[in-house]
Parts: sequence; structure tokens; C-alpha cells
Amino acid sequence: MFNELGTYDTVSIPAERALTVYVDKRELVTLMTLGAHPELLVLGFLRNQRLVASVDEVESITVDWEVGAAAVKTRQGISDIEARTAKRVVTTGCGQGSVFGDLMAEVDSIELPAATLLQSELYGLVNAIRLQETTYKSAGSVHGCALFRGAEMLVFVEDVGRHNALDTIAGWMWMQDGQYMSGADKVFYTTGRLTSEMVIKSAQMGVPIVVSRSGITEMGLDVAQRLGLCAIGRATNKRFLCFSGAHRLTMQPELVGSPAFQATQAG
Repeated sequence: MFNELGTYDTVSIPAERALTVYVDKRELVTLMTLGAHPELLVLGFLRNQRLVASVDEVESITVDWEVGAAAVKTRQGISDIEARTAKRVVTTGCGQGSVFGDLMAEVDSIELPAATLLQSELYGLVNAIRLQETTYKSAGSVHGCALFRGAEMLVFVEDVGRHNALDTIAGWMWMQDGQYMSGADKVFYTTGRLTSEMVIKSAQMGVPIVVSRSGITEMGLDVAQRLGLCAIGRATNKRFLCFSGAHRLTMQPELVGSPAFQATQAG
């Protein structure tokens, strides 16, 4: 392929795959994904769709890339699965994400834990993302999501859509130490915009602080405010906008422009 100068370049292109999910032999949905962590993606998808409430409900997840299918076997089946999946909302997620049922049905029942984030920790996690080796840097065309404890990156996932990356992290949290990892002291980061879907899923994971290098939608902001969730957007270098939940962000004005902060941004 050639560029704007008419010279030829060699570039990397991410491989997008279709993965059809079957639950107890019933076709549920087809996910478009890079396919790096398919079992975690499927597990997190089921969790964030509120189709399973515990990892113990899932007996096995078998992925066969030759036929592009993931077979989920539950221990006792999913009650009323046809009624619960009858209503489907096509979201603004890249690749057209889908959410089953009413997006807002359980929002008001979610209670987020008390948690705060230091401004220095926010800068630290943004810097960690900047230094992370990513598919995006070499090929573009993907979104990245990460889970942090303070400025410590616990897991980083890239996929075609940010909703897939988020679901994969939800699946990863569920597999830690045989129980669902608490989101109480965690921060969720995404390269994509904070839509209502992203805010709701973060809240369902128990994560009270979300950070994006992009912006937020009106509905995403409304949900974040209702939940008391701290939504931070436009986070690049030392710039950011705190859209909601400002009580969760501990400001440190002395950091901006300080030699110590400048050192973290160098190189």
C-alpha cells in the first residue's frame, strides 16, 4: 500500500474474527474480536449482560477457532434466557456492541464503594498507558482498556471494540483467586469515549472511577452522576476533565508544572 507521498509502506493490520457464542447449545450472539482472550471475553460478556451472577454457574467455555465458535456449558442453565435476551439494544460500541434487556433497569440498585484517586495516581496511570506497548501504536484500528489499582496497571486488553476489551477485563476479574476480584480500590481506563454502556458496565464491575483519553456522552454523564461514579475524560499528559464524582478525585495543585511531574513525562 502507498502513502500520501506515493511511496509504498509495510504496515501491520489487526486480524478481526467472528466468534459465535452458544450457551447450552443455544446460539446467543456473534462477537467481532481480535481473539486474544476469547474465554475471558465470553465470561465477561455473560457477566456484564447479567446472564450469570457467579462464575460458579459456568461449568466450561470451549473455543474452537476452526468454526469460530465458543460453547458455554452452565451447571443448571440460565433461567428465562429467551425472555432475558429477547430485547437487544445495539450500542455505540465499535463494531456495534449489543446489550440485552433494559440498559437502565438495574442502575439505581447499584451501590458503588467509597474510593478516591490522587491526582498523582491519575497522572501515573496515564503515563503507564503512554509507555505500554500496544497494537494501536503499530497498527491502529483497536481500542485499549486497562484496570489499575492506583497507578499500578493490573491488566491491559486491546480489542476491536472497547466494549469487548471491557468485557474481557470483567472476565479476568472473575477468574482471580477463584472469586470475583473487588473493584472497590480499582480504576478502569479506556481509550474510547465514556458512553452509558461503558459507565454501566464499569459500575456493574464495582469500579467507582473511570478514566478515558476521549470524552463522555450526555447519557454516560447522566448515569455517572446518578451513580456517584467519578468519570474523568480527555486525560492526556497532565490535562483532564472531571465530568462527575469530583469528590472521589483528590487534587494536588502543586504537581502541575513541578520538576518531579515533568520528569515522569520525559522520554
